Amino acid sequence: MRSYDRIFIDSATTSEYNEVGSEVALVSNWADDKDILQFLSRARQLLPMKKFCENCDKEVSAKVVKRKEVFPVCGENTEVSAQVLVCPECGEEMFCDEFDSQTLVNAYNAYRMKHKLLLPDEIKRIREQYGLSQRSFAKLLNWGDKTIYRYEGGSLQDRAHNSMLLFLREPGNMRTYLAQNEVDLDEKQKNKILSAVEKLENASPMEGDQRVFDLFFSSEPCEENGCKGFDSDKTYAMVLFFGNKERELLKSKLMILLYYADLLYYKENGVSMSGMKYIRAPYGPSPENYDILLGKMTADHVVTVDIKTEDGYEKHEVLAESSVPRNALTKKEKQILECVHEKFSGLSSKEIFDFSCKQKPYASTKPGEYISYSYASDIHF
Repeated sequence: MRSYDRIFIDSATTSEYNEVGSEVALVSNWADDKDILQFLSRARQLLPMKKFCENCDKEVSAKVVKRKEVFPVCGENTEVSAQVLVCPECGEEMFCDEFDSQTLVNAYNAYRMKHKLLLPDEIKRIREQYGLSQRSFAKLLNWGDKTIYRYEGGSLQDRAHNSMLLFLREPGNMRTYLAQNEVDLDEKQKNKILSAVEKLENASPMEGDQRVFDLFFSSEPCEENGCKGFDSDKTYAMVLFFGNKERELLKSKLMILLYYADLLYYKENGVSMSGMKYIRAPYGPSPENYDILLGKMTADHVVTVDIKTEDGYEKHEVLAESSVPRNALTKKEKQILECVHEKFSGLSSKEIFDFSCKQKPYASTKPGEYISYSYASDIHF
């Protein structure tokens, strides 16, 4: 047994280990220490926490439960999935600053997604691609000194500021902004920004590819992406797997196949396979920015999207241009993908859509919001 396993098991009682023991057993088979640590962080949430219950007037092993809670954000009620501590004897909810803080962050992020506002880490990436400090970026924009600091720390930006940040995300727009606006920066700082702009515009294909992914897909592990930053190589391999297996792979069906593969892998391993975020779309669960992803894969000659018209409706068939690269998928990943393929290989896009709509993850999520990987335990084939 590896040391990571021992640290975790020694922290639990026998009954507690039984609760998560089947998942802990998987840890020893993982090769990536980062994945192990991410899993252990999640697994510890399943263990009881010693807390004093004022209602029972004694210390108890509080349990972590999930509930839907409503938080007012900018005068608008926002419903989120929250983790709370509960006394197992009287059922009283118990204070936990860590859980309360995370719920508030989730509420703010849900509001951001609904109103198409940039996330804090997205704002940070925009600033860092030009090599600017928080204060220098604020000066460039003629904003208050602490404005960027607050936005990156989680404060909500107003719509005007959000539009400006979106505009400056593209290097060419930054060049235009510097040429047409009076900014409170010296020539040395301006030249530094222009140098960064030139480097971004002339990036090598590999660097350019990564910049596309950095702009539209989160590299920071979080609940919405299954505790794993976006992995483009793994995503390409997953698409190629289904593209080579399915006789007629329509785009709408591919999106749902990827969704089930990620949630099932998360259910068994504590992290997602691709690191993609999924939203509740009108046509079923779908990866965030899937159109950008497919466009990039088409440009890279990974897939071809063949558009056909049938009975007045367009059908977008995804065709794999190659086989899955050797060693791109682990044995466990192939097993999950094979399981998903076997489950849905005989179903049409409409049938797999109807199936997904009836299951808790999709049914419990509001339209346009992220589908939480915490629902993975509710996926049953």
